Amino acid sequence: MKASAIVAAIVAAAAVIIGLSSVYTVDETQQALVIQFGDVKHQEREPGLHFKLPFIQNVVYIDKRVLNLTSSRQIGGEGGQVIITSDQKRLVVDAFARYRIVDALKFYQSVRDMRQASDKLQPIFLSNLRNVLGEATLEALVRDERAELMQRIEEKFNQAAQEFGVEVVDVRIRQADLPTENSEAIYRRMRTEREREAAEFRAQGQETAQRVRSRADRDVTVLLAEAQRDAERIRGEGDAERNRTFAQAFGQDEDFFAFYRSMQAYRDGLKGDSTTLILSPESDFFQYFKDEEGQGRR
Repeated sequence: MKASAIVAAIVAAAAVIIGLSSVYTVDETQQALVIQFGDVKHQEREPGLHFKLPFIQNVVYIDKRVLNLTSSRQIGGEGGQVIITSDQKRLVVDAFARYRIVDALKFYQSVRDMRQASDKLQPIFLSNLRNVLGEATLEALVRDERAELMQRIEEKFNQAAQEFGVEVVDVRIRQADLPTENSEAIYRRMRTEREREAAEFRAQGQETAQRVRSRADRDVTVLLAEAQRDAERIRGEGDAERNRTFAQAFGQDEDFFAFYRSMQAYRDGLKGDSTTLILSPESDFFQYFKDEEGQGRR
């Protein structure tokens, strides 16, 4: 009884082991290759539970998601690859590519291991990156033809990657910078240029300010001269009008006009408390201070 129970347990355990070795699952993000003695017997792309021969067949899983491939890091901490453009400018280019495995069988035959995929694909990616950007100018890369250059890199990389069962879906240049030493030299040159331009602008501003001040001084002089001229002309016209009025008044009443002019002379000549006049009593200046008999009044 005990022996039969042990045998039954062994048979059950063997059945479980065989059963577990006969099935495998494929995730939605994976595709599977069934390998028998090193040869691929079956390729499975549908997710779910699948069967294989136990012990003599094993399963290799291949990722079917979109994968990333980046440019390598340079010594010194700068990200990307040093590229020399057609106009002999050195650039540190940080780029990446996205790809997916579309032919798992070809990929397995050429690469064997997912961990080796980057080691196989990265040199091809960097070679195409250098070749395409090496034919372009700095201006085309950083401004005019960046999108077209990325498209050309993608096409060339895709052609080379097809032998690995890989399809390139996108290539992007994240950053393209001058090396640090070049950037510092360019910064110093730009700073010197801007300082020169600033000095030139200041000189032009001072010249313009001096010209404006000179024009303003000239305008002030002209305005003052014209104002003085107009004032003299108006004063002359006023004096002429006054004299004409006096002449008309003198013509109407000569005695009153003489009396009025004498009163003005007295007012102007006898101003102040300390005014002293030394004149002859018979002077015409005092004619209105005399009585009717010609004697002076006190």
